[in-house]
Amino acid sequence: MTHNTRRATPLALTIGLAFAPLVRADDGAGHHAPADLDKVEVVGKRDPYIIPGSSTATKTPTPLHDTPQAISVIPQQLIRDQAMTGLVDVFRLVPGVGVAQGEGNRDTLVFRGSSTTGDLFVDGLRDDVQYIRDLYNIDSVEVLKGPNAMAFGRGGSGGIVNRVTKQPGPKAVRELSGQFGSWNRRRVAADIGQPINDGVEVRVNAMFEDSNSYRDDFDLRRRGINPTLRLTGDATDVVVGYEHFEDERVADRGVPSEPAAYDGHRTPLNVDPSTFFGDPDRSVVTADVDAFSARIEHDFGGGMTLRNRTRVADYDKFYQNVFPGAVDASRTQVAINAYNNATRRRNVLNQTDLVWKAGTAGVEHTLLAGAELGLQDTSNYRQTGYFGPSGSTATSATVPLSDPRYTGPLTFRQSATDADNHSIARTAALYVQDQLELSSRWQAIVGLRFDRFDVDLTNRRVAPGDPARDLQATDAMWSPRAGLVYKPLEALSLYANYSVAFQPRSGDQLASLTVTNAALDPEKFTNYELGAKWDIGERLAFTAAVYRLDRSNVIVPIDATTSMLVDGQRASGLELGLAGSVTDRWHVMGAYAWQDGEILAGADKGKRLAQLPKNSISLWNRFDLSQRWGIGVGAQYRDEIFSGISNLVTARSYVRYDAAVFFEASEELSLQLNIENLFDKRYTATANSDNNLMPGSPRAATVSVRYHF
Repeated sequence: MTHNTRRATPLALTIGLAFAPLVRADDGAGHHAPADLDKVEVVGKRDPYIIPGSSTATKTPTPLHDTPQAISVIPQQLIRDQAMTGLVDVFRLVPGVGVAQGEGNRDTLVFRGSSTTGDLFVDGLRDDVQYIRDLYNIDSVEVLKGPNAMAFGRGGSGGIVNRVTKQPGPKAVRELSGQFGSWNRRRVAADIGQPINDGVEVRVNAMFEDSNSYRDDFDLRRRGINPTLRLTGDATDVVVGYEHFEDERVADRGVPSEPAAYDGHRTPLNVDPSTFFGDPDRSVVTADVDAFSARIEHDFGGGMTLRNRTRVADYDKFYQNVFPGAVDASRTQVAINAYNNATRRRNVLNQTDLVWKAGTAGVEHTLLAGAELGLQDTSNYRQTGYFGPSGSTATSATVPLSDPRYTGPLTFRQSATDADNHSIARTAALYVQDQLELSSRWQAIVGLRFDRFDVDLTNRRVAPGDPARDLQATDAMWSPRAGLVYKPLEALSLYANYSVAFQPRSGDQLASLTVTNAALDPEKFTNYELGAKWDIGERLAFTAAVYRLDRSNVIVPIDATTSMLVDGQRASGLELGLAGSVTDRWHVMGAYAWQDGEILAGADKGKRLAQLPKNSISLWNRFDLSQRWGIGVGAQYRDEIFSGISNLVTARSYVRYDAAVFFEASEELSLQLNIENLFDKRYTATANSDNNLMPGSPRAATVSVRYHF
């Protein structure tokens, strides 16, 4: 039996399981009550697994059914049912989006073959420092696929993630919760909301976690608090909030790969999933976030609304890692490397949107005019680890593969390739958009954004007066978007979409300018997409999208002194999504993606994009057996992936199953048990490079307790 034949059977079974509910759709009414969706009017009760609309993709309140773009929304009920705490948990159920390892210190996402650490937002404003985010204060997570520059500016080449925070409301919220599980998982949280009077509402979310892991000597401590105040009047709504968040953990970069190929592939090293390579005691990560946010919205009447959002955030991030390199050919020794990196950043961001609804000549318009201003001040400092006695020049050491810990002398100091820089990035943008309701069947959206993006970077490693010390780049970027929606039936939308995004040479972390690239045009990402959105009854939504995403203006060396800009890569694919309820008691969330992507030019021409599975599928089912009891069953399949652009190391395909039991002990107390990796499957979950691959968790159990008072 060939390897491909073995792989096809679980994939076929999982695809069949995922889309079986389509033939058993039901029109029953939902029975859960998730948090209200800001500014989207809904008639009747919402399904617990569906959020019908959003203001994120278009910057105006728009039903997802009428938005010509692939969007996945993970609602609060699903976050609870799967005991999610971070973005890694979220993307198990999102088609076309993967998660990379991020060197054990940051969220790294892969949208349609494009890796990013900076295209993350909170309540529509940029939250782009490299750290690992938590969901303790999050109501839902919105995932927008394809370039989104018209709404979000630079970056967003393959998509963006927006976390929607929990907001004060007219109803009191009083909830205490805890999670306790395998490997000393310990987490407690509080969500307290109270209307003070008709015009004043407050809400406070807080969390503390102190947990270990199936990985030897890994530990995690994080804490956060987010108070929010809302003031409402006849026509004006003001929301202000502040968040303090801390994350401390071990930087765990997994295991290296086998030194030789087996069955045509090099694979992750076959060791116990708990084995830590390097030194956990000297692999520390700390991230501190202090963020103030404010939203002011005023309704002038006559269909005109003005909204202003501000976010001022200070980030202090440090990580140090002692991590594995390559295993030698004899499979007896493994190389160990080390470095550390410190980042300080302050973001001051402001957006103003004026929305006006008007009708002319039988066409209904939702007009948007907006401006964005941003200032980002960043300092970055990196040091290489030197192994051996003081003064040693060795930047790696070897340890026995049988005992892959390094406990010898290690000092950190700068080398010729390390960073010591300071940058100031300024954004000034204007954008306009028109959403047109041409008839009961036809809708369109057209928009255009202009960004002026200035970066001044000082490389303090270079002597004053050297042209490479003080670098400056100014980019003037026009970002169009056009979409068309046709509704042959009220429940069915067919759409076409075209969008463009740019990534300046400073990169998503504002530190990539060099003397050779500072004058070059930004990279360009162009997306073509066709899709369908079908409401099966009132409570089950099916989505489909096909796309092609082209990356151009990529630097390719010609010789030692010359480079050129070329069309660099292409990704294409099919994405299917399913969300909602099949019956009153059966709730589902499913995703399938077929993806293909390759490098089009340069030394790696013809190679497949890293960490891009050809097929991936997931399905989660919740069955409510009675008013008190429920069970959950889920499955995930991922095709094999290449861990890096070299295409030398393969993480094999796998199927993983999860389960849950839910019990409503009383109106005040609820309990649930989640089992991850029910059948204890050995698999590789994520990768960062050919020698940093993270084994998936063995079977793990988590008990969640919630008390409402």
